[in-house]
Amino acid sequence: MADLYQTLGVKRGDSDDAIRAAYRKLAKKYHPDMNQGKPEAAEKFKTISAAYDILSDKDKRGRYDRGEIDADGRETAAGRAHAGGGAHPGAGARRAHPHGDPFEGIGPDDLDTLFGQGFGTSRGRDIRYTVTIGFVEAANGTTRRMLLHDGRELDVTIPAGVHNLQTLRLKGQGRRGIASAGDAVIEVVVTPHPFFRREGDDVVMDLPITLHEATLGATIEVPTVRGAVRLSIPPGSGSGSRLRLKGRGIGHGHQYVILKPVLPPGVEPALAEFLRGWTPSKPFDPREGMLED
Repeated sequence: MADLYQTLGVKRGDSDDAIRAAYRKLAKKYHPDMNQGKPEAAEKFKTISAAYDILSDKDKRGRYDRGEIDADGRETAAGRAHAGGGAHPGAGARRAHPHGDPFEGIGPDDLDTLFGQGFGTSRGRDIRYTVTIGFVEAANGTTRRMLLHDGRELDVTIPAGVHNLQTLRLKGQGRRGIASAGDAVIEVVVTPHPFFRREGDDVVMDLPITLHEATLGATIEVPTVRGAVRLSIPPGSGSGSRLRLKGRGIGHGHQYVILKPVLPPGVEPALAEFLRGWTPSKPFDPREGMLED
């Protein structure tokens, strides 16, 4: 039977944080969303999720390390011996017949004690998952089909505006318990975008423009998280000028476009000749104050 630590690629004495980090890395690698048409990846995902389910639980990990449960979470002979070794029947204790009802003659209070002490909490455990989405998907919301620990597939709605590493909770989709099931806790990883970045509910981007557009002004198309729109660039726009696209951010946020004039590639003889004879009407020093002590 496989060793759970080897399954996650960690060592027996590693910290909880190390085990969590190893699980997240493997979960992203083998997640069915990232491996469409690869059933072996789905099986691997189930295996590492089952391993993490035990090693992420302090009590279960301790019992596994002591050999009291196996890699499937089933109690071993050593576990049964450990559970029975400290039992001392009291005056009100009843010995169960090997072929009889093990709960015969036990009242509700006794059952509460058995379930509370012998079987742990009556609510099932939460199970953690990780899902990776793009920046634009996070801004607008999306849906992901997820493979749960028990092999079921579930379409999960990820709301618009979700933050990187934000967690979503699906009630009753975790481990089953005596009274109720635990939850599925989904950590959302938002991948960086090549030119969008987030500031609160606003989206900010640097926009390269030509010297011609910066000097004379222009109307151009720019991308937003909800599609391209036309933007008017005022004449005389310098580097760092910040223009607002109202309502084009996340939720009620806006998109801000920071203008970055760029030179054309190579040498432009006509432009060079013009600049040699050109003097600004309002001379300025762009490095003013930089050399002052």
